[in-house]
Amino acid sequence: MSKKPILKETVSWILHIAIAVVISYAVVTFGFQRTVVYSYSMQPTLYEGDSLWVEKVSPKLGNISAGDIVTIYAPEVISEKGNSLIKRVIAVEGDTVEIKDGKVYVNDKIIEESYINGDYTFSQGNGFDKVTVTEGYVYVLGDNRSLNIIDSRTMGPVKTDRITGKAVFRIFPFDKFGFLN
Repeated sequence: MSKKPILKETVSWILHIAIAVVISYAVVTFGFQRTVVYSYSMQPTLYEGDSLWVEKVSPKLGNISAGDIVTIYAPEVISEKGNSLIKRVIAVEGDTVEIKDGKVYVNDKIIEESYINGDYTFSQGNGFDKVTVTEGYVYVLGDNRSLNIIDSRTMGPVKTDRITGKAVFRIFPFDKFGFLN
């Protein structure tokens, strides 16, 4: 028996495995990634333990809009599980956000928010309740608007280069399987 076919088969396997690893790395780095929700700040839209697909192309292309649910790299404010926040974009650069009388105004108009927990947005009273979003930033809030939520009410607008992905699809729990809105 010749050693050439065995060597050829081994090289073929190594090449196929290497290609699969490179493609997998490229998809996770530049395309899609699975993430798990670790807090209650997005209830009732997302719950702790929800598993999501996050696409990573939109932030790199600057395609983030008000209403998008995004992941934000924020290790300075996350100490336990992971180092990302998941929040909803409320306003983009050039918009003025104001939290007044329990409502959120963008450019002097109350925004309709059927997705929030309750009907009242608490002010944090620390200077971020009325902000004009500057270039390269977005204003984000959790859908749970209670007092102890980390979002732009407590940390100010978020630099767009900190946005790592846009949550587009819930894969678990199965009874809520589908696209996010």
